[in-house]
Amino acid sequence: MKFSEQWLREWVNPALSTEALGHQITMAGLEVDAIEPVAGPFTGVIVAEITEAVQHPDADKLRVCTVDAGNGATVQIVCGAPNARKGLKTPLAVVGAMLPGDFAIKAAKLRGVESQGMLCAASELGLSEEKDGILELPGDAPVGTNLRDYLKLDDVSIEIGLTPNRSDCLGIAGIAREVGLLNDLSVCAPPENVQPITTEESLSVDLRAADRCPRYLCRVIEGVDLSRPTPVWMQEKLRRCGVRSIDAAVDVTNYLLIEFGQPMHAFDLDKINGGIIVREAAPGESLALLNDQEVTLGEGNLVIADHEGPLAFAGIMGGAGSAVGEGTTRILLESAFFAPVPLSGQARSFGLHTDSSHRFERGVDFQLQRRAMERATELLLEIVGGAAGPITEAVSEDDLPAPAPIHLRAARIERLLGVVIDGETVERILRGVGLDVSRVEDGWECTVPSWRFDLRIEADLLEELARVYGYNNLPVTRIRADVVLPSIPEEKVRLQQLRRALVARDYYEAICYSFVDADIQKQLDPDVEPVALNNPISPEHAVMRSSLLAGLLRSAEHNVKRQQPRVRLFETGLRFVPGAEGLSQRPGLAMLVTGSLSAESWAEPARNADFYDLKGDIEALLELTGDVSSFRFEAGERSALHPGQTAWLKRGEHTVGYIGVLHPTVQKDLDFDLPVVVAELDLELLCSATIPAFAPVSRFPALRRDIAVIVDKTVVAGELLANVRANAGVYLQDLTLFDVYEGKGIDPARKSVALGLTFQDHSRTLDDNEVNTCIQQVVDSLKENYKAELRG
Repeated sequence: MKFSEQWLREWVNPALSTEALGHQITMAGLEVDAIEPVAGPFTGVIVAEITEAVQHPDADKLRVCTVDAGNGATVQIVCGAPNARKGLKTPLAVVGAMLPGDFAIKAAKLRGVESQGMLCAASELGLSEEKDGILELPGDAPVGTNLRDYLKLDDVSIEIGLTPNRSDCLGIAGIAREVGLLNDLSVCAPPENVQPITTEESLSVDLRAADRCPRYLCRVIEGVDLSRPTPVWMQEKLRRCGVRSIDAAVDVTNYLLIEFGQPMHAFDLDKINGGIIVREAAPGESLALLNDQEVTLGEGNLVIADHEGPLAFAGIMGGAGSAVGEGTTRILLESAFFAPVPLSGQARSFGLHTDSSHRFERGVDFQLQRRAMERATELLLEIVGGAAGPITEAVSEDDLPAPAPIHLRAARIERLLGVVIDGETVERILRGVGLDVSRVEDGWECTVPSWRFDLRIEADLLEELARVYGYNNLPVTRIRADVVLPSIPEEKVRLQQLRRALVARDYYEAICYSFVDADIQKQLDPDVEPVALNNPISPEHAVMRSSLLAGLLRSAEHNVKRQQPRVRLFETGLRFVPGAEGLSQRPGLAMLVTGSLSAESWAEPARNADFYDLKGDIEALLELTGDVSSFRFEAGERSALHPGQTAWLKRGEHTVGYIGVLHPTVQKDLDFDLPVVVAELDLELLCSATIPAFAPVSRFPALRRDIAVIVDKTVVAGELLANVRANAGVYLQDLTLFDVYEGKGIDPARKSVALGLTFQDHSRTLDDNEVNTCIQQVVDSLKENYKAELRG
């Protein structure tokens, strides 16, 4: 919410500086995000009138203007603005003036013609970014007046970040109530003037969706003249609140939006056929909106319609077909209350977010509509003239909110806030908030005002007391707690250990949404029907992830598209997998590498990361379990991964996860130029560790034997190693695969695998015969199981 400080001070004017006011409302829960001046720093700019404008003799795009600067002074200005014309009143920066950016105005010659100052555009004064000519001022602007005084530019715009529960402060009225309460001042609201009815023209209202729109008001105003400009005071107030002036009808509705927080809309009455119908949209019904977007509505969407079709997307945006324009002479003003819950998410589902939907979704005062209608009518008649008809109101009292009274116990104040607040102060604060308060035996009975949707329970009133009384005035007490150190079981690898290990191996941790793109989710897990969100924040976050890679791939894609030559990411989090027993939420670890293996360096040749690099990183994690031998990699296949470059990680009979290279089709879909290697592991299975056990260091020497065996290419090295460990006997201390050879001297269908076996005993020195016996057992087993041959 952005508002003008001067506008607020018209309602309530505390004896506080701008900075002190900002601090005060921040401490009351309305956090100030920014305080900015409404205009740039400038001096020496006055209101002037062009009395003559002729073509420059030597330049087609320049005009020589004679300008009345007031007090009988006339100056000559050379101006290039296309709208410079006789009779126009506009800002004049006289010689010696200083404009934003420390730009000093001096007398100069342009194409041989003397210019004694500068006629200013809004952008040159820091009023806006528009650069479509010099600023046009109203015809009654007093010539010679200082522009800062005329437009009251010694003002600031204050932007506050409101939490969703404080929709009552989405208008000047609500903020003024807060400031008045905090400073114990009365609020000077505009008078409630009931406008005289000067025409009997009216429209009927058929409320067919009363549960979603319990109150709807409309009024016909005939004979309006929209060629009349919006007064400069209203344009300036809107500008300072971040709203662009369009025409008087739209500006007045926007003015009410900011003044009271009540969204309104103006229809062109001549474009309405029959009466107004508030109903749900028919399936497939389309509507062209004011932003030129055409939406296809359906069941669940509420529309304001006439007897031929929809006129507006209720509570969100008006339709282009019934919009007011230059030729409009009869308008229909709308002021309604829409229930927040049914409207929530409607705008977002069409990629929309409007000031109207922002307020209605959070809650609007359901007793405000008639007052807003009278106020808007008063302003319209004052600006564009016309005759006002009677207000037509359709209301369903049973569907309007009915806030229940809240009981506040005096004893709870001291217990929960830690401070004793006397009864008079409690009642003053609660009445200042807007509640009707009556004293009861143990506290107070409070009736909630129509504009405070967020007050429902006793704790809400305690919060109001705390913030108005002042958080800084609450006593500070030390928190006492029995600190119990949690046990850290050694049979589990902690998640922090895994994270540190990956960071040490040059990975970056990513934190992605649990909601992912349905298309990439389908590619990764085609057999899983993911949980779809009812109100996704965007199409890219439409379903719950069943694989962490869905988000990690998008993160990698984002980095690669920004010229990152090397991406190494990991993420830990929950995966959401539907099953026969309901939704399973399992913690997982995903890893991804693409691009260069290491940072560019003269010390080693550059190459891209591959399958084995990521496999090595996974094996480093397995070392943390203290039980590497219980894990094994097996060749396999998986959706979205390259066949022949995919493996499963097993632990006993359980599948811990998988590793593989992204399939070329998926790689192309995601715009990766280089191969992407990914892995996803189940944390519960991965983190099970072996408790460390003491083993004495042998004092006796170790014996090593190296053997090379020739086996079929299809034989997996892991199976060979497992077979050797099973048959080498109890003296085997270490087993290493140090060479794999294919080529000259070897059958093309076979390969040579070289193994290093280290034997040692803790009680004595082993002799050659014992070691040779163990080696022979290994060789015999390899021959029997894999038709292995010793390589000479």
